[in-house]
Amino acid sequence: MERIYTIPVNEKFEESAKDASNGCPFCALFRMLEENELEIILGASMMEPDIRIKTNEVGFCPTHYDMMYARGNHLGLALMLESHFAEQRRALDSGGFSPFTNPSDKAVDSLTKLGNSCYVCSRIEYHFKRMIETAALLYDTEEQFREKTAAQPYFCLPHYRDFLVEAKRRMNKKSFAQFYKVVSTLELAYYDTISADVSWYCKKFDYRYGDEPWYNSKDAVPRAIKFLSGDIHRINKK
Repeated sequence: MERIYTIPVNEKFEESAKDASNGCPFCALFRMLEENELEIILGASMMEPDIRIKTNEVGFCPTHYDMMYARGNHLGLALMLESHFAEQRRALDSGGFSPFTNPSDKAVDSLTKLGNSCYVCSRIEYHFKRMIETAALLYDTEEQFREKTAAQPYFCLPHYRDFLVEAKRRMNKKSFAQFYKVVSTLELAYYDTISADVSWYCKKFDYRYGDEPWYNSKDAVPRAIKFLSGDIHRINKK
């Protein structure tokens, strides 16, 4: 296992184990990677030829365009857009995309590929996959990490699935059975809790429950969304 991954995985699992408000540790790892990549791409790295060639080719997804713009370095983003436009115009021209001809299959394929690609997403995916692998390996080999895992508040459902898949791939049947018992117990406990909170939130809009306390349901909707779909993109204006 590479220390570049074991250190942040251990740190985020420990933070969530100590403070449930930190939520899914994998979401925290994803946000850390995303923050790092955005800082890099809008910093000096944007002028590095090998990186500029790649961003010119693949561009960014709508989410990461929004996140980059919100960070305030509009000139840096504009410089990337300028060369990206130039590269894509060359690609479209060479693919037979012109007002005088029907678009060729190559041109359509090029547009489809561009619409499905993002430099930041690809960088995050590369490292995040290895962090999930690292978490599964740490659980299989280190008792201290097993204790941290058992103390997690929950895993969001998408990352819970990823964790299960990677653990099953790397563990023997006995180890996986023990792992699954631990993580499924904490996951189902949170599932039932958030489900009950959402139900109580709904009841509070029924006049018959108007005088009842909210208990832990006032923020049930955003918590439920984070559990069901993850808490991975936070657009912070700078």
